Amino acid sequence: MGDLIPENRWVWVVVQDPGNNEQLLGQKDESKDISFIPAFLEKEDAIQGLGLLAREKGHKYEVQAIHYEDLAPKAAADGFFVFILNASGEVLEEIKP
Repeated sequence: MGDLIPENRWVWVVVQDPGNNEQLLGQKDESKDISFIPAFLEKEDAIQGLGLLAREKGHKYEVQAIHYEDLAPKAAADGFFVFILNASGEVLEEIKP
């Protein structure tokens, strides 16, 4: 668990195609060759940050809350890190679950 994430913490993520074959929106840091799930500590930050994330046309995107304890194993199973971002898209913490 990261320094910014206390136990039982909710974080905000972006879900692609919610309710219909939904999946967490992942991103790629090309400079580090790392795939990651962007997560935010506050809903308002996630809503603002959504506009900065790479998305595919033709899909619906929605900000949703998830317990970090549920997010981490999902990210790890698919080989993703979890990056905690602020509303400006700056990385506050990189977590390898």
